[in-house]
Amino acid sequence: MPKARHERFDCSPGCAVEAALQFIDGKWKGVILYHLLDGTMRFNEIRRAIPSVTQRMLTNQLRELEADDLIERTVYPQVPPKVEYSLTARGRTLQPVLIALKAWGTEHSGVALREESRCDGQSKAA
Repeated sequence: MPKARHERFDCSPGCAVEAALQFIDGKWKGVILYHLLDGTMRFNEIRRAIPSVTQRMLTNQLRELEADDLIERTVYPQVPPKVEYSLTARGRTLQPVLIALKAWGTEHSGVALREESRCDGQSKAA
């Protein structure tokens, strides 16, 4: 198994936020973890839940999450192969963080859209 990415960082206590973010950095990791809060999913179920992600990117993000011990990959010996992904106990500890991020995004996504349209309006008027 590859060395967990977080072990490569020698963080002082002052960069605990940076250390925490190393686990969920990447465009899709937080979204993948959020979907897995509901329970075990197969690869194609995750892909359907996140239609914008490419197969290659999803595979890479899942591998990194597994290397960081946030998700568990279970392979069933059958034909065709069956692979399921679920949160580990360590991954479950991110639940309050992920729920808080979703709430923050819900509350502030409208703000970002209003800012963007205000900027668009100014550029058209100029």
